Amino acid sequence: MKERITVTLNKHLLSDLDNLIDGVSIRNRSHAIEFLLKKALNRKKLKKAYILAGGKGTRLRPITYEIPKPMVPIKGRPILEHTIELLRKYDVRDVIITIGYLGEKIKEYFGDGSKFGVKITYIEEDEALGTAGALRLAKPLLDETFIMFNGDNLVNIDIESLYEFHKQGKAKATIALTTVDDPTSYGVAVLEGPRIKAFLEKPKNPPSKLINAGVYILEPEIIDLVPKGPSMIETDVFPQILEQGKLFGYPFEGQWLPTDNTERYERAIKEWRGIT
Repeated sequence: MKERITVTLNKHLLSDLDNLIDGVSIRNRSHAIEFLLKKALNRKKLKKAYILAGGKGTRLRPITYEIPKPMVPIKGRPILEHTIELLRKYDVRDVIITIGYLGEKIKEYFGDGSKFGVKITYIEEDEALGTAGALRLAKPLLDETFIMFNGDNLVNIDIESLYEFHKQGKAKATIALTTVDDPTSYGVAVLEGPRIKAFLEKPKNPPSKLINAGVYILEPEIIDLVPKGPSMIETDVFPQILEQGKLFGYPFEGQWLPTDNTERYERAIKEWRGIT
């Protein structure tokens, strides 16, 4: 959470502050002051991102017969590129991507990531391992707190605030939560304060409208909870963390659009406003 304060500055200092604003990495005076304070206080920041991009996208066929799901275009650019743009906005530059089905097309487009302002490392799945199983492959690279994305969602979230919320609560896992009218086809969370007290996958009678947005802040030790072979973070890992009281939920109001079937994909094309 952020709070508004009033700051009085010398005109010459204010002029120096304005010179930092480029409209991209530093957007305004408030952002410039926050940037300088964090630098002065040597605050630890989020550095690594892990993106799940190995799915076959069967519900998007026939499109995904030739195009991997994360490469399906929205506003003229692949879904995955919008996620990388969000990461770059918050200066998360170390990106690990799990690829599988038609993964070579993802590698051909993004390369080492340098053209997109990030460094990309690829982890290749020989078989589909699910949202948790794939984490085991990347364990040597995930040695600090990291953010994980499902590769088929479009999301505009304040990563910095999400990370700070996670650290303040000393959580092991924090799930970004958004609200939908019909939550029956999603993972639904019930909150007790900042903690998740129940997490139900696709319930027939949802106890809330807060759903899993497919964005997580995770501590590296949660990988040790992943069983061998194919597994899902929602059903095989989160229940263990919930029992420990270390599973937190972060409701946010930024735009979120899934693209996992043709109906949702069409809506995303019409409604996505981009990273701002």
